[in-house]
Amino acid sequence: MYQLTTDNTITLPLANGSTLFLPAENNGTPEWREYQAWLKAGNRPKPAPTPTPPPPLTAEQKLAAAGLSVAELRALFGLDAP
Repeated sequence: MYQLTTDNTITLPLANGSTLFLPAENNGTPEWREYQAWLKAGNRPKPAPTPTPPPPLTAEQKLAAAGLSVAELRALFGLDAP
């Protein structure tokens, strides 16, 4: 059965174990025409899976993502001063 994806493609598992990827827009291939005929017959693809949310970041990871280290932040706010 066809399935929507989160990256604007449609997938179809094949009998040989591989997966066919179709773009969400018409690309003129026979596979695209088969998909359109399948839709016109009243079928609907499975919805896209719900993405797994990323794990929460630690304070250190958030600082690193901003290009800072804990030491740089402490120096910035004068927290290392006596």
